[in-house]
Amino acid sequence: MHHADAPTANGGDPPDATGTEDTLELRLTEELLALLGDALAAPAPAPGADAGALVGDPAGWRPVATSAGEFRLVPVDAERDLAMISRWMNDPAVAAFWELAGPESVTAAHLGRQLAGDGRSVPCLGVLDGVPMSYWEIYRADLDPLARHYPARPHDMGVHLLIGGVGNRGRGIGSVLLKAVADLVLDHRARCDRVVAEPDLRNTPSVSAFLSAGFRFCAEVDLPDKRAALMVRDRAHRAFL
Repeated sequence: MHHADAPTANGGDPPDATGTEDTLELRLTEELLALLGDALAAPAPAPGADAGALVGDPAGWRPVATSAGEFRLVPVDAERDLAMISRWMNDPAVAAFWELAGPESVTAAHLGRQLAGDGRSVPCLGVLDGVPMSYWEIYRADLDPLARHYPARPHDMGVHLLIGGVGNRGRGIGSVLLKAVADLVLDHRARCDRVVAEPDLRNTPSVSAFLSAGFRFCAEVDLPDKRAALMVRDRAHRAFL
């Protein structure tokens, strides 16, 4: 999935309780500018460096009991996982939205940019009852190119998801796992108040899964490669979901 660059944030009047601030005119706050300036000026860690300061350590996040089974996130090991993830990317239903179909080198390049990057995005396998069945990217949305296109707040976290096996689609598993992962993020990232996502607006099953997982639809946003549905799950609303 592809993004543009440079972040922004909302400003102006205090947000109301309905979440309508997500569609206001965007203005950079001094707080976010300072945060982004520090992050962008800092040298990138060496490949394989600990990404915990930005995203956390999904390898250390506990397994979660869900209605679909025991689920956990396992950070991607390119040598171990490349063939499987590339096979998923070549599924026509996945390729239509991820645009990473082709030889393994296409997926390898996509994974490599994250694994050798500065830790703003951590690719993971979703393992259900011991079986790898989904691919996730847990990322700092406020430090991602996505932040140019919505009123980002410091420490916003984002998720990308694909379900790898056809047998796990269309059964509500995506919603169950999205809720579990959003809860894991909020449990382990104390400064994060929102988990966001930007599925392709045409991907109705994906948008529906996010809604069922307690995300709210905030706006349609034009990204460089798609028109997306901006989905937000708020820490403040967890008790009601």
